[in-house]
Amino acid sequence: MPSRSIAPFPNKLLDLYSIKELPETHAWGPDDHTPDDTCDDLETVPFIDLADENAPDLIGRACKTWGVFQVVNHNVSKNLLDQVEFAGNHLFSLPLHQKLRAARPPNGVAGYGVARISSFFPKLMWSEGFTIDDSLVDYARLLWPDDYQHFCDTIEAYKKEMKELAGKLMWLMLGSLGITSDDIKWGGAGAGAAVQMNSYPACPEPERAMGLAAHTDSTILTILHQSNTSGLQVLREGSGRWTTVAPAAGALVVHVGDLMHILSNGVFPSVVHRAVVNRARHRLSVAYLYGPPAHVKISPAAKVVDERRPALYRAISWSEYLGTKAKHFDKALTALRLCECECDDGFVDTNHPHNTVKLQG
Repeated sequence: MPSRSIAPFPNKLLDLYSIKELPETHAWGPDDHTPDDTCDDLETVPFIDLADENAPDLIGRACKTWGVFQVVNHNVSKNLLDQVEFAGNHLFSLPLHQKLRAARPPNGVAGYGVARISSFFPKLMWSEGFTIDDSLVDYARLLWPDDYQHFCDTIEAYKKEMKELAGKLMWLMLGSLGITSDDIKWGGAGAGAAVQMNSYPACPEPERAMGLAAHTDSTILTILHQSNTSGLQVLREGSGRWTTVAPAAGALVVHVGDLMHILSNGVFPSVVHRAVVNRARHRLSVAYLYGPPAHVKISPAAKVVDERRPALYRAISWSEYLGTKAKHFDKALTALRLCECECDDGFVDTNHPHNTVKLQG
């Protein structure tokens, strides 16, 4: 049973829905909006129909050039997406004192609280989150002692659909590199996953606030459902400009994560992304964080390693990598690097966003 202690960061958790003026603790200056606040409205993230016969090639291209794409015809029903969004809004609309019953324990993963990357930044973020793992029922009981089952049923149905979709997407992504199930022995095993709900209340000064600071995910891939309020922005590798990923009806956003970057031996960049906030509208996102079984070692696949492109990273499990990320944040991949090399196709690992984006902390 999770701890009933009040929030692990009691001075950081505020009722953001009732604040009329931006506190200094949440006021980001020009140097905090990294790397560059230039936003490119002309470019759009690749949009892929999974029913298209060319989907595998399109996904491979999107992974190489963007590290992110949107998908439709993914077979996750609109009804289920609506139910999950309703469940998230129901949770975050609870009074703060009630949400704090399910506060994330110190050094814990699951529960209610601020973004886990907060400690790497000098200012606080205009958001609140709820992380769900296998302890879902325990935490739901803390929030709704007598009426938690519907929330749990909705989340479990969502996790089931997302796991199937994530497995399909992973093989499409790897398949574009010629990697098959014969090469990835753990691919058919029970994968690890968590659900991350994030709430971004309307903000009195959005131009001075940050919903979620720039980061990459520590996953194989992440599938994101976002409400119809814009806020997600991604940094295309080498562009120096943010691109807004506008919500599209029925579409899901797919992020390449750090472990996929390792598996692809650096061919697929793990996308740097952030969330900005809105003056008038609340925004909700629900991320499905998909990875390998916790203790399986991930390393560059043999199909993408040769004399021209030697293995760039040492093998590491997801659980070990989460510890590395918690310590090194944006330098986590650098800490795993075996070599830096320029290959015949011009690839240089030091161009990865982890090494070019100046993050605070």
